[in-house]
Amino acid sequence: MGVPVRVWPRAPLMVYPFIIADKNKRSFVIKKSVLKKINSYSLQKSNLIIVIGGDGFMLSTLKKFNKYKKPFYGINSGNYGFLMNKFSKKINYKSLLKARIVSISPLEMSVKTKSNLLKKSIAINEISVLRQSRQTASLKIISGKKQIIKNLISDGVLVSTPAGSTAYNLSVHGPILSLDSKQLSISPISPFRPRRWRGKIVSDKSNIRIKNLNYIKRPISAVADNIEIRNAKSISIRTNKKIQFNLLFDKNRSLQKKIKIEQLRNETK
Repeated sequence: MGVPVRVWPRAPLMVYPFIIADKNKRSFVIKKSVLKKINSYSLQKSNLIIVIGGDGFMLSTLKKFNKYKKPFYGINSGNYGFLMNKFSKKINYKSLLKARIVSISPLEMSVKTKSNLLKKSIAINEISVLRQSRQTASLKIISGKKQIIKNLISDGVLVSTPAGSTAYNLSVHGPILSLDSKQLSISPISPFRPRRWRGKIVSDKSNIRIKNLNYIKRPISAVADNIEIRNAKSISIRTNKKIQFNLLFDKNRSLQKKIKIEQLRNETK
């Protein structure tokens, strides 16, 4: 039987979860434990999707099932699991009832390839532009009508959402953004010229354009989370506010709290 949900929008509802797990031993064990407490319904009859896996599996599941307009509750079976909740054997309908919802909008990239094909994809965490040969990338970056940088010689550049700012963005020394910041981070990847450029923070309303200044000699690829488009000539990036992913988090493990923990983390000790 389902349990009324009082904390989600458009309450009251009934909890009828559809449970999906990644194909590994740890995820299988967790799913088996969850099914002892919670029934799994068909995707069509459900109003909640429980995702068991790591962040990568959550990202692919969000894109695959978001068209059904249902919230997602992640249970971590991977390493860090930034988008997930910690697994607990005490999980039940009541704990789902207490979960808090966070809505995030993805980045959308439009890529024009060297053969003038136009390809699109969305990213929840980040869009990374990477060199695809031994040659460094040569990039011009514009935000709206403002030129951010005339010629960046580097391994690439990364545009991150607040939700993704603690992922790849943090690894390239980009800033951690709060969920309510309404900002995007533009961070260079191994910059060679100018060496001291540390990137730029822009509004999430910005239309960011990245041009490959030498697409014949210095080919690049554009990667939206885990979707790669090769031989890019130019990339346009913007936040698509028409798309929203609704994630559920346990009260004491909210996404905002995880971001604040990363902001305060001192890894030199």
